[in-house]
Formats: sequence, C-alpha cells, structure tokens
Amino acid sequence: MSTSKTVRVAAVQAAPVSFDREKSLEKLVRLTAEAAKGGAELIVFPEAFLSAYPWRYAFDATIGAREPRGRAWYRKYHDSAVAVPSPEVDVIAEAARTHSVYVQVGIIEKEGGTLYCTALLLGRDGSILLKHRKLIPTAVERLVWGRGAGDGLGVVQTDIGKIGTLICWENYMPAARMALYQQGIEIYLAPNADDLPEWTASMQHIAKEGRCFVVSVNSMVKVSDFPADYPPFTPEHPDRRPDGEQWEPSDIVNHGGSFVAGPLGTRLTEPLWDEEGIVYADLPMSAVTGSRLDFDPVGSYSRPDVFTLTVSTKPGTNVKFSN
Repeated sequence: MSTSKTVRVAAVQAAPVSFDREKSLEKLVRLTAEAAKGGAELIVFPEAFLSAYPWRYAFDATIGAREPRGRAWYRKYHDSAVAVPSPEVDVIAEAARTHSVYVQVGIIEKEGGTLYCTALLLGRDGSILLKHRKLIPTAVERLVWGRGAGDGLGVVQTDIGKIGTLICWENYMPAARMALYQQGIEIYLAPNADDLPEWTASMQHIAKEGRCFVVSVNSMVKVSDFPADYPPFTPEHPDRRPDGEQWEPSDIVNHGGSFVAGPLGTRLTEPLWDEEGIVYADLPMSAVTGSRLDFDPVGSYSRPDVFTLTVSTKPGTNVKFSN
C-alpha cells in the first residue's frame, strides 16, 4: 500500500432490528450500499449488529436460580445469531463483493450451544479476512457469551492498510492492544456499546498510543428497536429509565457517539449522538508514518530487554481427537 493513499472509512451508527436476523441483514445490505455510494472503502458496523445487544436484560438469571422465561429468550437470541460459515455470512459477502468494499460487522456468533460476541471482517471479494471473538465479555455479558481465544487476535494486510479490531471493553486490555501494535496495525476498528463521554477519551488515547487511526463505532438504540414483549421494557418488569419512569418506545437506550481519531489522538470527526447516521472520515495513510517520528510503542519507544509479552494463538477448542 502506498503511504500517500487516502482511505475513506464509514462508521455506521445504526441499530439492528433486534432479535430479527433477516431484517437486520436487510438493513446491513442497504446501509452498505449507502456507505459505498458515499465513497467508503471500509464500512464498519457496531458490536452485535447481527442481531442484538441485549440491553438491560440478564435473561432472568440470578445467583442460584434461572427462570423459564429467560431460557425462552436465550433460545430466541440463539435463533437470531449467526453461524460462520452460513447463508447469512454469504449475504454479507455478497454486499462486500457487489460494492468492492471491506465490511466489518459485529455479530453474535453461534457455535454449538454457545454464543460469542464476534467481529467479522470481509474483503472486497467477500472472503473472510478476520474473525475475532471478544476475549472477555463484560459483566453480565459473561452469562450469555463465551470467551474468545488468541487465534482471532490478528491484523490483516490489505490494499488500504493493516486492519485489526478489538471489541468494546477489551480495548482496555493493554496486552491485547500491544498484540495489535506489534503486528503493525494502521486502521484500528473499535466496535462498542459504550456511550459514556469518557469512552471518546479512551479511543483518542489508543489512537495516540498506537500511532494508528481508530474507528469507534457504536449503535444508537431506542426501546422501539426491540420486540414489544422484550422483558425489560414491558410495564410489569421492574427495570426503569434513569429518572425512575416507565420506558417508552421513543426512549433512547444507547446514545451512540461514533467517531474517528487520527494517529496523534486528534478527532477527525466529532462524535454523533442520539441519531442514526453514517460517519465518514478520510484517512491520509502517510500520517501514520509521520506520527511515529517520536513514538512507536513496539519500536523506538519499546524496551524488549525489560518487558516481554507472549500471545498464544491457540484456538479455543477443548477436545482434540487423534488416531
């Protein structure tokens, strides 16, 4: 890749049609076409876009007890998840191939009886370039999502630059970031579900620390993006808005805040709040090289004689068969 190249990226701040895989896929195809028409070569969707981030719901589990309703909703969640490979992945691949773009989408991946929070990066030809499972689900996410393994902690070389990803709060794991820096990451994708203002500071820090572009993409979600009988938002459920009132269909559950930061930590775009939209940014790739004049976290500003990091790329498979 020429360092003089400018790459247009698109952070798609949109909600899925939660628990409806087919309608969420339709939305993905439509928004991919829109972003491609806007000139984007790399189109990034939020965490768990296919097909739900289960906001405010612990699937009726408490310490020592699980309830039938929670198991029923887990089955719905599993039904709306995506296997890899699958016809659903073929739809994403066709969208990437049709528009000759790179597409990364957050999926709830199903393998066996376990769900994983996964980022799937597809190339211009529709091939899967990277499948990264979230290493550590956060808080109650651990009930419904399994842990990823080091085999997905990769950076891929493309004609627009070296691309890698971490999902939401695993971006707070210094060792995981260092693993990507060591592989020369230039375009760092950070799908997330964190709409706190402090998150933007974290993303700017990572961009400056890694001397890379960071694409932070979140969804903007309303109560109406969920089924009408989704437990947390029904009148009989004890969950309430921050002001203590009953949830209404128009209430915003996740405010978004998608934006792009440059390799010196500056914002290339302002965060987008409280609305769906596509955030575009033009990345002058030569800025990555220029930013490393005075700092390279795995080169001129590293001390491998003092600090070392070992990353296991072993897949997370429990049972091996041999003859």
